[in-house]
Amino acid sequence: MKSPIHGLEPQLLWEHFYRISRIPRCSGNEQGVRDYILDAAERNHLEHQADSAGNVVIKKHAASGYDQKPAVVLQGHLDMVCEKHEATHHDFSRDPIPVKREGDWITAEGTTLGADNGIGVAAVLAVMEDKNLKHGPIEGLFTVSEEIGLLGAKGISSDMIEGRILMNLDSEEDGVLCIGCAGGRDT
Repeated sequence: MKSPIHGLEPQLLWEHFYRISRIPRCSGNEQGVRDYILDAAERNHLEHQADSAGNVVIKKHAASGYDQKPAVVLQGHLDMVCEKHEATHHDFSRDPIPVKREGDWITAEGTTLGADNGIGVAAVLAVMEDKNLKHGPIEGLFTVSEEIGLLGAKGISSDMIEGRILMNLDSEEDGVLCIGCAGGRDT
């Protein structure tokens, strides 16, 4: 039986998303996905660090000739909303998300998919691993416990990141690039 992501492009993004979907990651239970990210950083010989809150930063040096470009921070959160249908027997503390493909759509069987923000995390990892990308310095910032009050973002130390341009890869509208977000203003 083929994987539900078989043939999807970009392949690296979908491979990471599928692997992340196999890791339980409700708010407060992000250790498994944090380990996955740190392993990816190690495999790719990327600088990385984790803080006491559980946030992770991975740094990718600029491609040759792009050293003078400003550093860009790509940010996603590690946790997900853990909801299921009442009749679904699923334990979010240990069971992988039951990912399935319905035509052109990737969904989950009886549970939330975890695309918020699994797809953002997968996108950051795919960028960090891409050997052909022409880019200035890139920092991947992965925060914890976003779904229960942005706890990781509130606890991150400013010395963990150097970049001053941040792209948060978590939004609410398909096909829309959010340039600013007033939704988190009170936080």
